[in-house]
Amino acid sequence: MGGIPHDHYEPKGNFAKAVHSRLPIAGLLYDTLTIPTPKNLNWMWIWGIVLTFCLGLQIVTGIVLAMHYTPHVDNAFASVEHIMRNVNGGHMIRYLHMNGASLFFIAVYAHIFRGLYYGSYKAPREITWIIGMLIYLLMMGTAFMGYVLPWGQMSFWGATVITGLFGAIPFVGDAIQTLLLGGPAVDNATLNRFFSLHYLFPFLIAGLVMVHIWAFHTTGNNNPTGVEVRRGSKEEAKKDTVPFWPYYVIKDLFALAIILAVFFAIVGFMPNYLGHPDNYIEANPLATPAHIVPEWYFLPFYAILRAFTADVWAVQLVSFVTGGIVDAKFFGVLAMFGAIAVMALAPWLDTSSVRSARYRPQLKLWFWILVADFFFLMWLGAMPAEEPYATLSLIGSAYWFGYFLVILPLLGVLEKPNAQPATIEDDFNAHIGKSATPAE
Repeated sequence: MGGIPHDHYEPKGNFAKAVHSRLPIAGLLYDTLTIPTPKNLNWMWIWGIVLTFCLGLQIVTGIVLAMHYTPHVDNAFASVEHIMRNVNGGHMIRYLHMNGASLFFIAVYAHIFRGLYYGSYKAPREITWIIGMLIYLLMMGTAFMGYVLPWGQMSFWGATVITGLFGAIPFVGDAIQTLLLGGPAVDNATLNRFFSLHYLFPFLIAGLVMVHIWAFHTTGNNNPTGVEVRRGSKEEAKKDTVPFWPYYVIKDLFALAIILAVFFAIVGFMPNYLGHPDNYIEANPLATPAHIVPEWYFLPFYAILRAFTADVWAVQLVSFVTGGIVDAKFFGVLAMFGAIAVMALAPWLDTSSVRSARYRPQLKLWFWILVADFFFLMWLGAMPAEEPYATLSLIGSAYWFGYFLVILPLLGVLEKPNAQPATIEDDFNAHIGKSATPAE
């Protein structure tokens, strides 16, 4: 394994050497567990193990649910009720899967915002960041298709609204929408397609997660200072690092235990808190719900999608320039996906030579406004598409794009960063003097 200099696995005995020369699994595990990790990582670095747990939980519970689920419009809703009422432990498996998706997104948003704050996207970790964004996109697709499978009212109408967005793409939109639906409208072919893809995507995510881990094991972990580990020799590297086992494994497992205590309390006592009651009504194409909303983790981008109406001057300008090809609906789709694209482009939009916002006082202020804006958009996404929510959504969307496209590039030129520690060891020793917690 490349990256920071450290001791590698040396097999002992003829059998171990023979296995290692043909299939170096033991060496891979050894190098993974003993990889030198910056000794100053704080508690925001625990989300990786939470995400790994969530992926495993979703795959295992999903496989069990698939054994009892029937992907047919006449039987899907009843099969979910069968799982809840008749399958041994079925209600718990379904609630674990349903709430596991929420925990998955809580962890991934914490993981992403930590990366944005500490500059984990900056060189040499751009590819690691891009792979992470691809994982996030696959997660969104998987979650959306999974939400359709119970075939409740919100499942059906959510699928109708979201797949209808693809029809807004000029020239090829109708063909893409028909291919996705398997016909002119959301029906049995749609449910079969979504069930198949919902089952497949988690395994694609698992593959990308392995590449993601491989990538940051090659470049090394970022850390709260943004200062790189010294790589001149093993002795110098050891001054800045500790082995991943046992220090961070134990710390991560402790954090995971606390998070799972809260998670299982929610699953046991309030499993439907984050769901929508309309999804316990069987899908009816003739009865439209009063207010169609996606799951909470889609709400910020749903607010951005709805913010750009035909009354917005930017939409009118783009529509005029393109001769009407880009209308309000397509502009909203571009804005929704563009909101994710600008995050993916952060490594190239951030022009500062300093990674961590810890030493960038102006960036720190704008970043926390961005976090507040994210929750503001989440709230707006759950509100009706009317005033004053429409105008507020437009303001929130403008700041989201402004942060990545204007603030990040300008701050790299205008901001005067504070002094950084020369090494990770210096930062670690400074914190040891203030706290009894060595990992801080």
